Amino acid sequence: MKRKMHYQVQPSEIVPPRGEQVHEEIQNFLHALDSYPARVAKEPRINFQKHLSSIFAARDESDRDRRSQRTRRH
Repeated sequence: MKRKMHYQVQPSEIVPPRGEQVHEEIQNFLHALDSYPARVAKEPRINFQKHLSSIFAARDESDRDRRSQRTRRH
């Protein structure tokens, strides 16, 4: 009698490594902390949450631009 082979899915196949993403999020947060005083000087009513969100949005947009430039080259 033949033995049945069972394929096992490894966790790394389900969820991509997140170390790089976590590092980027930490860097975004530190950048927001560093740049917040200058932003408040220009826009006194902005709160930190909105400032932080704008940092993440700007980084996401630049990432999308870089990806689209890469795909155009290929």
